[in-house]
Amino acid sequence: MGKWVKSGSPWIWMTGGAVSISLIAVLGLLLLIAWRGLSYFWPADIYQWQLEDNNGVKSTLIGEIYDREEVPTERLISAGHQFNEHPGEFVTRYLVKTGNREFVGLDFRWILATDIVSREKPTDIAMLERTKNGNFYGYPVAVIENGERLPLSGEQIEIALEEHIDRAVTIGEQALKLQKSEIGSVNYALERLRLKERGYELDGKLTPERKAELDAQAEKLNQDYLVMEKDLFALRDQAARDSVIIRDMRGEEVTLKLDSVLDVSYVNRMNSFDKVVHWFVGLGRFVSHDPREANTEGGVFPAIFGTVFMVMLMAVIVTPFGVIAAIYLHEYAKKGPITKMIRIAVINLAGVPSIVYGVFGLGFFVYMLGGSLDQLFYPEALPSPTFGSPGVIWSALTLAILTLPVVIVSTEEGLSRIPSAVRQGSLALGATKFETLWRIVIPMASPAIMTGLILAVARAAGEVAPLMLVGVVKLAPTLPIDMNFPFIHLERKFMHLGFHIYDVGFQSPNVEAARPLVYATSFLLVSVIVTLNLTVISVRNHLREKFRSLEH
Repeated sequence: MGKWVKSGSPWIWMTGGAVSISLIAVLGLLLLIAWRGLSYFWPADIYQWQLEDNNGVKSTLIGEIYDREEVPTERLISAGHQFNEHPGEFVTRYLVKTGNREFVGLDFRWILATDIVSREKPTDIAMLERTKNGNFYGYPVAVIENGERLPLSGEQIEIALEEHIDRAVTIGEQALKLQKSEIGSVNYALERLRLKERGYELDGKLTPERKAELDAQAEKLNQDYLVMEKDLFALRDQAARDSVIIRDMRGEEVTLKLDSVLDVSYVNRMNSFDKVVHWFVGLGRFVSHDPREANTEGGVFPAIFGTVFMVMLMAVIVTPFGVIAAIYLHEYAKKGPITKMIRIAVINLAGVPSIVYGVFGLGFFVYMLGGSLDQLFYPEALPSPTFGSPGVIWSALTLAILTLPVVIVSTEEGLSRIPSAVRQGSLALGATKFETLWRIVIPMASPAIMTGLILAVARAAGEVAPLMLVGVVKLAPTLPIDMNFPFIHLERKFMHLGFHIYDVGFQSPNVEAARPLVYATSFLLVSVIVTLNLTVISVRNHLREKFRSLEH
């Protein structure tokens, strides 16, 4: 036994066991997040309950079973609930997602199994996904086209409803595209003209001729705007032309405008293949659409775009600065107290809380540097800030400073592994020190540089606290990239998946409805980080194979 302990085998087994447990824990956590998030898009069966409470009050409830639990009977009795007959030690209760928010008030409702008289799963019940007020459950009764009720029945109503919804969605997408692209471009051009005129005025160069020219351009843009606005209103009127009459759980017929309906589905009729198709469609909308209903519904495309764009911009900034600093410290700086202090400072920077970087970025980048840029280059826009307010460029710079120590340390490690004989051989052949660094040392150290970039990307993509101060917002009306000159707008605020998780999970007015989106967005953020890391890892492996011959 003593020999076995001295041989080190126990420590090897303990290390292997710890690594295995950690790996299982990480994979289990990822599987839990994936299951809880991706199951949100799976179509759940819709039930209709006939209820009767202990006072004899009867009611009808339509919805999806969201959760169930066993509740001690004594706890219900102590809370004031009375039973005509003692149900036993535990009572099952169901959390039902009811929808129809404007008439019911709450999206979710608890019902006790003792109050259920009957439960059925009607095949003709429809679920309408809407742009506001959540889903609507009920029985389609009729379709109204241009104010007239169509003489249809049975399956004809369902076919006509799907056709009219597709028409309304298509026209609505045309209206949204017109509003965001053409009308947005006109508004952007008008604002640029206003700033240009203000700049001429501040410089004393606003002559009557320039004033007349700017007014003529603005007048033409205003005329274009009026034409586009008229087209926009016409498209909205066309989208709102049709309606559907649907009977809800109260037994009343409700008229819904189809311009607010995105899709209709009869979940209880779907087979397994139909549900898989519906799941992929829902997942695709989640990834490609904009959020709505205070981020508790819709998609997260602006957050995905903002996260990837900010991380790529941060990588472009941090890599050259980190590599240059590491090369100077390792290849040029003399060993002494100053160099030692710099190395200690770099190491200590890695342990600074991220929120401190956010405060620094807000004070230095936004207020000082951004405010100075506004006074020097954008005085015509003052007092409204251009770069003097939080934006994507300041977020990228803040995270670049946050991850700079990681890149410096990793690059230095790569430089130290290169044999001195390689440098001496290059210098002996007549190459300068810069040529040796550029053609020999840096290519051989490129895998280590990419390793530092991998670590930097992994940390920056998940940071939220500093971004809340220097650029991220709950909802960004426009993306940092569009078709308006200069096409890349680094001063704009942006959305981020990490902040989206915080906002939906902790700031949402409807916690139960937002909980699955927290899991779905968390899994999406992990997927984005893994994708970015795999991309950088593939580049690192390619460089490692490319310059492997230099190591020999």
